[in-house]
Amino acid sequence: MLNRLKKMDWMMLLILCLLMAISTLIVRSATHNDPQYYHFDVKTVIYYGVGFVLVILFTLFDYRLLLKSWYVWYAIGIILLVLVYMFAPVTNGARSWFNLPGGLKFQPAELMKLFLIIAVAAVLGRREGDPLRMRSDVMMIAAVSFVPFLLVMIQPDLGNAMIYLFIVLGMLWIGNIRYTYVIIGLTTVIGSLVLFVTLFNTFNADIKDYLETHAKDKVHWYERINTFIHPDQATADERHQSEFAMIAIGSGGLQGDGYMQGESKNRKFIPYPYSDSIFVVIGEEFGFQGSAVLLLLYFLFIYRMILIAYQCYDLRGSFIIIGIASMMVFQIFQNIGMMIGLMPITGITLPFISYGGTSLLLNMMSIGLIFSIRAHQEKYSLDT
Repeated sequence: MLNRLKKMDWMMLLILCLLMAISTLIVRSATHNDPQYYHFDVKTVIYYGVGFVLVILFTLFDYRLLLKSWYVWYAIGIILLVLVYMFAPVTNGARSWFNLPGGLKFQPAELMKLFLIIAVAAVLGRREGDPLRMRSDVMMIAAVSFVPFLLVMIQPDLGNAMIYLFIVLGMLWIGNIRYTYVIIGLTTVIGSLVLFVTLFNTFNADIKDYLETHAKDKVHWYERINTFIHPDQATADERHQSEFAMIAIGSGGLQGDGYMQGESKNRKFIPYPYSDSIFVVIGEEFGFQGSAVLLLLYFLFIYRMILIAYQCYDLRGSFIIIGIASMMVFQIFQNIGMMIGLMPITGITLPFISYGGTSLLLNMMSIGLIFSIRAHQEKYSLDT
């Protein structure tokens, strides 16, 4: 047991501790004037404590057992997504969370990310590094990915659905996909985006009227897309989050306004400053320098993941790590991008910084899985 724990990446653990400190301080700053969210900083520490326990448990657990039974975990994830859509209450216009005792919430779409990574890694591993075949490999992975993508889209949860796509794209790329398949895929994606934007522009008014009449709970989805495509045509209510976020971040300048000194400015107009919009707090209070330090920590964190993936004997372990890295890279890019106007507003948290139990615990389990891959790298047959 101790030998397994000694193989944990201590640089990643140090960065995790730094991210915990940053998250706790920023969540406290974002909530200290609002009694409704009092003690969120304490809850963040508790979530991290549970998360570190999960890291240790996952490190000791042999990840190859997950790969052997990937279809079981995949099926569990799909069942949870179906159940949450059928029975979960509507929260912020989406059916995405189960309400648990004690005021806790559970979001199956977060857990499905890890199950999807394991499933795709198991399928890719069958080729043992040989070029992927269209019918038996690429099409199967597409089918495995499409089901959870569709179930999350109809919640609707555009953010997590986009993460699923980037997880699969990153894993396919490292899985030795043929360039001809890449060209076909890019052509299909670009063509689909052009077609979507064209149809959206053509039937813009009709779409809005239909949603306001028959599906009011989906209107916010339309508003987010419309704000991104036509920021000049969006109403003040539709674009205020993006505008005030950019103003607040810009007001921080080079050094920021100081810890807990940004509340009197534009941040009060931004929803969820402790969660989805937490980068605004960092930019306003610590400026460009503080934001750059956070990005540097993320860079070192992802670099250590890639290094572990490179050192794997088992390609399936490398695929899992690349899937986790792809997930986190996109979440970081999307969360920060939507706060500075580069990406549409979606409900994506900033990894290890935003307040949120399900998201944080999923990320900590992912790190534990990476450590498990590092700790179980004996040379063996892929049939074990």
